[in-house]
Amino acid sequence: MSRILSAETRAIVNSTASALQQHGVEITQRMYERLFVDPAVKARFDEAAQESGEQPRRLAAAILAYAQNIDKLEALTGPVLRMAARRVETGVKPEHYPMVADALRPAIRDILGEAATDEVLSASGEAYWALAEILIGKEAALYVEGASMVMGGSVSTH
Repeated sequence: MSRILSAETRAIVNSTASALQQHGVEITQRMYERLFVDPAVKARFDEAAQESGEQPRRLAAAILAYAQNIDKLEALTGPVLRMAARRVETGVKPEHYPMVADALRPAIRDILGEAATDEVLSASGEAYWALAEILIGKEAALYVEGASMVMGGSVSTH
């Protein structure tokens, strides 16, 4: 079941869009620095996409789009489906989401400083988990679909 974000949380998240537009890549780069302290976590990511800056830019764009569309999430259906498919391709599981949350919120504070108030960080955390629940649900369906295709393919051996 997806979390319902309060009007106040949605307004706070939406109000961060200009800061995310200006500092989003810095935030995501800092988040990855925090994540990659753990070599096992770092190994799960495409090193070339990290070195080129492609992955931090893509994530920053996704976070910005989410903040800008927090009141009209239907506008993000296509991107969410692509994100979920990519996560399934790379083996992301629900237990990986807390690691990202634990790296993202401090990264926001590191980059935005005093502008990252407790209210902003709290709203960002609530919004992160609301989106995470959507992604986890889509990923679960894709994992089941993939398993069904594999099982279906292995059954018909003629």
